[in-house]
Amino acid sequence: MALFGSNKSSSVAVRKVRPTVVKSENIAKELSSIAREYGIKPETLDFHILDVLTYTRFLKQGIDAKWEEIERERLREIDDETWLDSNFQIKQVYEVEIFSRQKGKDPLEEFKIAIGANATKCKIYMQVKEGSILRYISALKEELTLYINKHKVRAGVLIYVFDEPMEDVVSKLSAKAKIEESVLFERMQTYLIAESIEPTKTVDGTLILHFEQKRKEEENRRVDYADRGFIQSVHKDELLIEFIKPRPGQPGRDCRGRYIAPKEPSEERDLGFEVDEETIRVEEDEKSIRFYAKVNGYIAIEENVYTIKSEADVNQVTFRTTGSITVGTDSDVNLVVTEADAVKDAIGTGMKVEVTELEVEGNVGSEAYVKAKRVDVGGQTHKTSVIEADEITVNVHKGTAKGKKVKITRLEHGVVEGEEISIAQAMGGRIYGEKVTIEICTSYVRVKASQKIEIKRLRGSENIFEIDPLQQRKAKESYEKNKEEIEKLKQRLFEYEKQIEGYRQLVKKNHAVFNEVKKRLLHYKKNGIKLPEAYVKQYKLYQAQVDKLKELEEMYKKTEEKIHLLSNQTGSLQYSVMDARVINRDVWRGYNEIRARLIDPPLELVYKPEEGEAHHIYGIVEVEEGIFEIRPLEEEDE
Repeated sequence: MALFGSNKSSSVAVRKVRPTVVKSENIAKELSSIAREYGIKPETLDFHILDVLTYTRFLKQGIDAKWEEIERERLREIDDETWLDSNFQIKQVYEVEIFSRQKGKDPLEEFKIAIGANATKCKIYMQVKEGSILRYISALKEELTLYINKHKVRAGVLIYVFDEPMEDVVSKLSAKAKIEESVLFERMQTYLIAESIEPTKTVDGTLILHFEQKRKEEENRRVDYADRGFIQSVHKDELLIEFIKPRPGQPGRDCRGRYIAPKEPSEERDLGFEVDEETIRVEEDEKSIRFYAKVNGYIAIEENVYTIKSEADVNQVTFRTTGSITVGTDSDVNLVVTEADAVKDAIGTGMKVEVTELEVEGNVGSEAYVKAKRVDVGGQTHKTSVIEADEITVNVHKGTAKGKKVKITRLEHGVVEGEEISIAQAMGGRIYGEKVTIEICTSYVRVKASQKIEIKRLRGSENIFEIDPLQQRKAKESYEKNKEEIEKLKQRLFEYEKQIEGYRQLVKKNHAVFNEVKKRLLHYKKNGIKLPEAYVKQYKLYQAQVDKLKELEEMYKKTEEKIHLLSNQTGSLQYSVMDARVINRDVWRGYNEIRARLIDPPLELVYKPEEGEAHHIYGIVEVEEGIFEIRPLEEEDE
């Protein structure tokens, strides 16, 4: 807020100015002139307003018309249509008496104010400075009005025009001073004292590429400089582009009486592009034209036409070429990486790829991370690479793969996690799943599964095949959660038991007294005698104890039922391990182990097949109550 002036007084002795009457449109200029003549500062001068003359005129065809005086009472009759007419002009001429300010003579000397305005000068503010004091005097309302008007005149602001807000401010300040006698302003206060007609801002035609802004915001959030946003994903109904139509502004009139003409808007309307209406929806109103995505995908421009695509082909994903491509698994973007050279990486070192579907014709490099709903790798994966997807197909796998359905042609000491896992040839590695099938198993393979492990041809040794009901993450999380919850509920049962016992003793102790009180209350009621308050209280207290005991017993019962339910859920995992099977369609060669983990009791069982053993199916058998072993099963037991 710009400040126009203040009433600072000088503490330095100054020459006294002989009272001088002047008539001018610019009182600030007259004050400066007289101050210069006397060699003093303008702030040491004060003035009385003797008369205010207001003149108006209309310009006609560029010729200055004659100024005509308008009476003060008619100023408020000027309507907005006149104020907003560019040919209408207004000015004020002030007749004032200028004199030296004398300390102690001004009744509002301690009321320090300054006048400020907003940028358009259509709102005028009075700032009351911190530490100012407004003391009540007779005719304070009139004195305040004159005091503020003098500051407005110094600042070149019209008085008696646009000043409706000032009347309310003066009334409130005067009333407050009258009640309190003296008002101290402990901090600066700002009041609106004049308000004219604010112009409406002109709107230029503006093209906003929202998808580009989104890209920049994502780039600002990124720490990984390899992620350069090669593909810009968009989602259905997302606002992509917006053209703000040019709109002319409306004129205004400031508090100095000056007409404010609106800026002419830019009329450029040619967008400079077209859109594919199959994938992008256009909406238009009087203010703008908006372009929305009809489908998920990524935005592309071809021959000056914006479109949304779901298929993208790149030769390589490397730091030098595209950088990481992370548009998300829900983007409906399917990416094909065509580099198939066996000595090159199709997805380079440290790259991240997150799309809906990914087809890699070649290799996945070191430290690469791939996430999608479906991934197909035609080459091999590096031992430090990671793939996460619902469906995964890999030719040669050395890294880590996590999915639901995983299919590997050759596993070479890699890690596989999934639900249904199928491996054509396993040459070392670790496999974790629900159902695992291996066509050819060589050596140093470790398999953990919750339901089934099937080996069709065994060509090696030093393998471990383990049945573990907690192998799957969800099962393990459920088990841990149930176990924790059961412990909490058992502790709650213990607390309930103590409370129930306490209330049982209390009810038992007070039962005889309660029967006596009950008998007396019935007698009083039957004979129409007012019930004694003490008996009523005793009766209600005992009844509350009985109700609390019933409530605790009910909560105890429900807690027991919940523990039973959770225990059954945990027990179902134990039953599942009893149904799990290890199947070897071949004969056993060398040293191999079959293992199984039980939950209750927590045991690890081990079975070591003999060289040349030809049994196909193995499971857990309870040989005696609480005694479990892994044994070969008959075909019908499978």
